[in-house]
Amino acid sequence: MHEVVLFTKRDCPLCDHAKAEIRAARSRIDFAYREVDIEADPAIFEMHRYDIPVVEVDGRRAFKHRLTAQALVERLSR
Repeated sequence: MHEVVLFTKRDCPLCDHAKAEIRAARSRIDFAYREVDIEADPAIFEMHRYDIPVVEVDGRRAFKHRLTAQALVERLSR
């Protein structure tokens, strides 16, 4: 099973959009999902602060900024 991780922060409209797209993708294909708040860890914050939201698939960066459910489904279907 694939694992999708969303790196996010509070009060981020693009992050809210990414969450909605991930929910839509989960209705079409099964995968493990978790969110990581970058503001909770200084090292993660430094790594991702200019790229939020960032989506990793199986430990590798797959998307940043804009995400669509269709693109995520296609990525996970490969």
